[in-house]
Amino acid sequence: MTLLITESRRLLRLSLRFILPLAVAIALFAYAVVPLVDNLTLRWFVKDLDIRSQSLASAMQDPLLDYVRNGSRDKVLQLFDRAMRDERLYAVGFCDSFGRLLYRTVTYPMALGCREPVAVGVALPSLVTLPQGALHVAESGLDADGRSLGRLILVHDMRFIARRSTETRKYIIGLFALLGIVISLITVIVAQLSWHGWINAVKGMLRREQGVPDGTSPPSESSQADIEPLVGDLHAMLRELNMERRVMGDSPQLWTPAKLRALLHDELAGDEVLVVSNREPYLHVRTADGIAVHRPASGLVTAVEPVMRACSGTWIAHGSGSADRDTVDRQDRVAVPPDDPSYTLRRLWLTEEEEAGYYYGFANEGLWPLCHIAHVRPVFRTADWDHYKRINRRFADAVVAEARTDDPVVMIQDYHFALVPRMVREALPKATIITFWHIPWPNPESFGICPWREEILEGLLGSTILGFHTPFHCKNFLETVDRNLETRIEYEASTISYGGELTQVESYPISIAWPEKAGADEHAGKAGAGSLDDTSSVAACRRDIRQECGLAPQQMMAIGVDRLDYTKGIIERLEAVERMLELHPDMIGRFTLVQIAAPSRSSLEEYRLLETRVRGLTDRINSRFASDGNLPVLLKIEQHGAKEVERYYRAADVCVVTSLHDGMNLVAKEFVAARDDELGVLILSQFTGAARELHEALIVNPYHVEQSASALYRALTMPQPEQRVRMRSMRALVRDNNVFRWAGHMLLDAARLRRRQRVMTKIHSHSRRYQRRNAA
Repeated sequence: MTLLITESRRLLRLSLRFILPLAVAIALFAYAVVPLVDNLTLRWFVKDLDIRSQSLASAMQDPLLDYVRNGSRDKVLQLFDRAMRDERLYAVGFCDSFGRLLYRTVTYPMALGCREPVAVGVALPSLVTLPQGALHVAESGLDADGRSLGRLILVHDMRFIARRSTETRKYIIGLFALLGIVISLITVIVAQLSWHGWINAVKGMLRREQGVPDGTSPPSESSQADIEPLVGDLHAMLRELNMERRVMGDSPQLWTPAKLRALLHDELAGDEVLVVSNREPYLHVRTADGIAVHRPASGLVTAVEPVMRACSGTWIAHGSGSADRDTVDRQDRVAVPPDDPSYTLRRLWLTEEEEAGYYYGFANEGLWPLCHIAHVRPVFRTADWDHYKRINRRFADAVVAEARTDDPVVMIQDYHFALVPRMVREALPKATIITFWHIPWPNPESFGICPWREEILEGLLGSTILGFHTPFHCKNFLETVDRNLETRIEYEASTISYGGELTQVESYPISIAWPEKAGADEHAGKAGAGSLDDTSSVAACRRDIRQECGLAPQQMMAIGVDRLDYTKGIIERLEAVERMLELHPDMIGRFTLVQIAAPSRSSLEEYRLLETRVRGLTDRINSRFASDGNLPVLLKIEQHGAKEVERYYRAADVCVVTSLHDGMNLVAKEFVAARDDELGVLILSQFTGAARELHEALIVNPYHVEQSASALYRALTMPQPEQRVRMRSMRALVRDNNVFRWAGHMLLDAARLRRRQRVMTKIHSHSRRYQRRNAA
């Protein structure tokens, strides 16, 4: 009885000393958080209503323009009534250019009327409070032939926000209350366990203490024998937590090659990194002057090559240069980069038949159009699939042959090697395999077209980490696996358990190496960070590029840089240029689009037809709008080096990226990084991964020609102060979220998963042994 009273008093003291102050602290924190959540909720909903209003205005613009021109009042009101089917839309009105309310729905507040326009560049307030309640008002101009016909006014009811804020507030308060109860219970349980000798023994060993704590009996030899094997693992977990806190707490701009090397050394077993990709980072080609080294125009190479410079290791790729065989040693290896070797390139050779089946056939006539919504039908042939499997096996065997340990870090790049992760896992079960899928992942219905979908999914699930550009692509992959394989999927943790192995599926937005000026960061090193020191000034690039292209010094210039691929929206870009010149004839003779289109997969019919269409459309535009020798489109279907492309970026007024579907598109980030003058405007397709990050770009739907044409005209006429504000924000984001941060987060996640799995395996093993000993 005395023991019970003593224990009760101890628990009461614990409650008064910790649980009650904890409850007060949680209550105060909740009191401070609730207003912040209300404010964030309001901002989110207002932003959502802005986007909805913009989309609705775009959809109504064309029919409304015809009806207003013809004075068709009944049709205008019918159009408004159809729009009012949106449950949040409260009223619609149309004001002419003189500020008169010509058309309105019956719910349109007369007190709102037609608000007077304000100065250019100053937005009217979107939130208005009237007797009807809080309303969101959005206005969209209606123009025809350069003349304003009036403004379309969309009014949304915002009372639903107050209701949802109240519900959110209740949920938050309930969550904090539940959190307080759970923490209190855990505290009591831990306090109880701390009185037992097992916990005391662990604490003593972790602190390297000798002797027995006061008031406790010494742990038995069998207890120490059970605990001792776990001490090293517990120390490792503590180091992991400290490392994770230190890495994640770092400001993102500190991600450098040196930091990436330190991460590999501290967090991964060994410092060996193997990269597998189809495209090699350097090609040796024969020229009239001898053997030259080229760096291919590839977003993958742009992103991964700086990582290899930072981490050393071996890059395994298909040797496709005309002089590649002449430059390798007996093991088909060559040190790269040529001017400052920092890693090894291992080349594999493919016959023309193998390349036609594996690369052009299954990869680029099958998987590429399957994953890109670009309205090109995927083609699947059994012969191509056989080549694909055979080449994947050859690359997996090369990984095993190049690995110096049984625990390398293997980074497998892109859709060419969907089967390699499983093949490497079978040969090197301890390997840390990171697979990054550089293109979009389609929805389950689209992927179901592939006849060998199960084999591809099983191959990818051999990865430790499977990365995509966006959370949307991750969601599509999880749903595809759920539809086709018997697995255990944890959607909240984004993990898939298959065949006793765990794969983490995460989004890692890829980026570029930020170009640093010499001396800007003495710790950055030279491993692929890039430099603007050997690049001419923006003024010099503007002058020289215009002179080389035969353009006048003051000619406005836009730049497009792409592979000649049907997913890049080159046709849509040219049509936007044509439409812009139709709508704004004052730009004829003053504007030129320089389109760099690197030849790609020209042996495929779809690509040959695309080149024919691009050339034909360019000729048509130039014949219509050429003026005094100034062509509106300069088409350059040829390879350009990275430094040459950078000169075009720095010389251009506008960069146009109009991909119809893209994983990330690094051209957008390269353009931003090149503009150290903080000028220039980026036009960016909403169907790129980059559009989810670079919000200050002019985001367009490339399928909507008029919208793209309007954005192009706006970019060409944008004042410099607005350009600087937008460009400065985008540059900060690209600089902070650079390619070393992209790679570092993948490597850190892989190391954490591997270490935790190893520790948990040991803990389970020792726990079972301890239970068996006690039972005996």
